[in-house]
Amino acid sequence: MAESAVRIALLFPDLLGTYGDGGNALVLERRLAWRGRAAEIVEVPAGGAVPATADVYLLGGGEDAPQIQAARELGDDGPVHAGVRAGGVLFAVCAGMQIAGHTFPGTDGAPIDGLGLLPCDTVRTDEPRAVGELLALPMATPLGDDDPGIDPALVTELTGFENHGGRTRRHDGAAALAQVEAGVGNGDGTEGVVARVGAGHVVGTYLHGPALARNPGLADQILRWIVGDDLARLTDDDTTALRAERLDAARRGNLDGVAHRTWRDRLLRRN
Repeated sequence: MAESAVRIALLFPDLLGTYGDGGNALVLERRLAWRGRAAEIVEVPAGGAVPATADVYLLGGGEDAPQIQAARELGDDGPVHAGVRAGGVLFAVCAGMQIAGHTFPGTDGAPIDGLGLLPCDTVRTDEPRAVGELLALPMATPLGDDDPGIDPALVTELTGFENHGGRTRRHDGAAALAQVEAGVGNGDGTEGVVARVGAGHVVGTYLHGPALARNPGLADQILRWIVGDDLARLTDDDTTALRAERLDAARRGNLDGVAHRTWRDRLLRRN
């Protein structure tokens, strides 16, 4: 019997598509295809019906007003909540991570209710906007008695660019995704938030790039949660070269560094 296709729901790319985070859907689809597994990308525009049975949900970055609209459309106990509790993964970037938390600042700074899936709140401070390359080391924090969380053998140094004004405060005991080496991240020396919700997982991060193009190990961590531990190892010189360029740029503090070939070119030129 053929394996069912992995369903990847790209949520509201028309609202939360400012930084190209929709590319994370293509990265997941390609990394499955290279292993001979089928995937289906379902784009859900604003006002569209969000599936409750997707395997992966993706939320990207955006401006304040679209962020508020997205949070209100998703609700406090909607299809994304059901999908994650049933074993799905929500990968949320920047504004998406703030939406996935309990509260985030609205246009006037007053708190807006988020989805409550990540144990964190985002606040506005007087600190300068965080803009630039971000480098962080993943933290191996168990998410439960039978859940080791992020696998440091799979997910190594994380790289991306950040552009956000908020600072994210994790609740007591909440697991961070990584420890910041360069950049701002959450604002307390950590980057991102990870949580187990029901049978599923939620990962929030400030990493753009897209994050999963720059960090294939993180992409494979998400896929492992969905399809199990039997993911074949991939050898991909192009992805390795792109990753090395970005890691070097972050270490050198080169905010203007540009990869020699775009992540999309590298992905699509491989069969």
